[in-house]
Amino acid sequence: MSRKSRQAMIDRKGSKLSLVRQCSLLDISRGSVYYRPTPAKAQDLDLDLMALMDRQYMKTPFYGSRRMRVWLSGQGHPVGRDKTKRLMRLADLEAVYRRPNTSRPTPEHRVYPYLLRGMKIDRVDQVWTADITYIPMARGFLYLVAIMDWYSRYALAWRLSNTLEVGFCVEALEEAFSNGKPEIFNTDQGSQFTSAAFTGVLLERGIQVSMDGKGRYLDNIIVERLWRSIKYEEVYLKAYKDGTEAKRGIGSYLDFYNRERPHQALGYRTPQETYEGEQPRERPEDQGAVLLPGVRTTPLAAEHSLNLAPLLFK
Repeated sequence: MSRKSRQAMIDRKGSKLSLVRQCSLLDISRGSVYYRPTPAKAQDLDLDLMALMDRQYMKTPFYGSRRMRVWLSGQGHPVGRDKTKRLMRLADLEAVYRRPNTSRPTPEHRVYPYLLRGMKIDRVDQVWTADITYIPMARGFLYLVAIMDWYSRYALAWRLSNTLEVGFCVEALEEAFSNGKPEIFNTDQGSQFTSAAFTGVLLERGIQVSMDGKGRYLDNIIVERLWRSIKYEEVYLKAYKDGTEAKRGIGSYLDFYNRERPHQALGYRTPQETYEGEQPRERPEDQGAVLLPGVRTTPLAAEHSLNLAPLLFK
């Protein structure tokens, strides 16, 4: 007899046996009997709140559940702090600020020291980094993990998942190795990255493991900037209907980000050009300019470079 059939045999009103005794005799859990599905409207409201909190978190990553609850109330969504904490936890949103480290990691989840403090990162494959973010959809949500080369900002690999199990992170990591391998791999202290399943893959390849201080937003600022770009330039504009649409949209955006989106910090090269060692492209303000030896061309100077040249030779 199936579990569903046994649950249907529960008599909530007419039986002389208590619900606890009926569950014991039918070998089913009491939780399955007492559980009542959350109405669809309440689920939709929770998803709307999570999407609102995710947008606000991009602007104010230092908001904890107290401030986020106050902010939600100010937006016309009065909710309790417990619910705010639950939804923030579900969306993997954690306030970033210094806090005392009062917990000891288990042997299976060793926390490694932060190795990037004071380090000059000046070449590709010197440091890779990874992080996870929440992706809202019209119905439901997903988690996105990305592996990036720190120096070039190149997104080496990514995966989507509907859970925070470590498997999708390991899959992305294995794919990233098709590009090479770093000297150091830096992450936050999320349970996916501290797990032996993830760190073991790195250690087997002789890669040093580095981890941010807990709640230290700036320690992994490169990938945080990617999240801001992908959400404001893609995710928030599209409101994906389902996972298939999200995968297609995010894949298209990351291809654009790697191949076509120049970065000023990279000398107006794209992440792919930088990672593969290609020459920088011409800056927009340099087009048509006459560059003189020893003269730094500003946008204004580029526009009037021919007029300024005679003065420079006086």
